[in-house]
Amino acid sequence: MKARVTIMPKAGVLDPQGKAIGHALGSLGFAGVGEVRAGKVIELELNEADPAKAQAVAEDMARRLLANTVIESFKVELT
Repeated sequence: MKARVTIMPKAGVLDPQGKAIGHALGSLGFAGVGEVRAGKVIELELNEADPAKAQAVAEDMARRLLANTVIESFKVELT
C-alpha cells in the first residue's frame, strides 16, 4: 500500500522559500499570485494490507520523523 505525506508550514510560520518563489513568479510576469507556501511531499510504500493500520503507521512516521510538528502540519493520504 502506498501513502503520500504532504507537509506544509503551519499558518503564521515564516516561509522564506515560498516568499522567494512568489517574488520570482512576479518577476517572470505572472500577475495575480497571492501568498505562496512551499512544502514537501513524501511517498511511502508500506508493507501493510490493512488501510487503517497503514494510515496509523504513516501518521506515526510523519509525527516522529518526517514533519517538525512544532512548525509544520502534515496530511496522510493512502493511494
